[in-house]
This record gives sequence, structure tokens and C-alpha cells, in this order.
Amino acid sequence: MSNDISPDVDAAFAGFDPQVRDLLMQCRALVFDVGAEVEGVGHINETLKWGQPAYLTDATGAGSTIRLAPEGSGSGTASLRPAMFVHCATDLIEQFKTFYPNAFEYQGKRALIISNDVVSVSAELRHCIALALTYKLRKRAGKMRISAT
Repeated sequence: MSNDISPDVDAAFAGFDPQVRDLLMQCRALVFDVGAEVEGVGHINETLKWGQPAYLTDATGAGSTIRLAPEGSGSGTASLRPAMFVHCATDLIEQFKTFYPNAFEYQGKRALIISNDVVSVSAELRHCIALALTYKLRKRAGKMRISAT
């Protein structure tokens, strides 16, 4: 998988405050790392959704879209905390809360907020990314949860 960044995605990251941009770039690296390691995920397509960096498993259809942006993006009140957004029609946030009730903050059915630095929660975040990147694959197989590793 290529981690090359397109000019459009690079511009989206450049529009974020430098403090949150660095943390979101760490999250981006985790998405590609996890995608390369988890069986069935396949190629990660990096694009923009709603003007934010988004990660899709178009080739395999294995997962749900992940978006990376500051908390509150799009509402005009973006914070300096990085967030991972998932499709609100999934139960991914509930799954994340089950495994990690105290590692992250959550907003409704859509966002996982990273309150600490990314490095301190990288194992937990990697698991949440794996859950998102395999969401549809697990749903088709009737296995909606995968254990923390």
C-alpha cells in the first residue's frame, strides 16, 4: 500500500492547526499500517469526504469509511483534539466504547476523540481502526466484534 499523499489530501491536512495536524498525520500512518497488517482489508483508498481526509476499502469493501479531522470540524467550532469519524449508521462507536470506555472520549455515534497524545493510545487506536476497516467483512461473516490484541 502506498502512503503517498495526494495534493488535495495534503491541502486538507495543511488547513488544520499544526498541533492537531501532527496528531492526525500520526493517525493517518496508523490507518495505513493497520490496513497492511489486517487480513481482508486490501488497498486503502485515501480521498476527501466533506473536505476531510477519508480512508476507504473500495477494492475489498471490507470496512466502513474512516475520516480524520479535528473534533467539531464542519461545525465551525473545531478544537485542537484529533478525532476519528465513522459512519453513524454503524455500531462502531459502541464497539469502541465497549473495549475502551476510558481511553477516548466519544461524540454520539460518529466520533472517537483522542484526548491524549496518539502514542499513548496507539494500541487501542490500532484496534479501533481494525474494527472500522473490517466492519462490513465482519458483518457479512456474522462476527461483529474482534477482540483486542
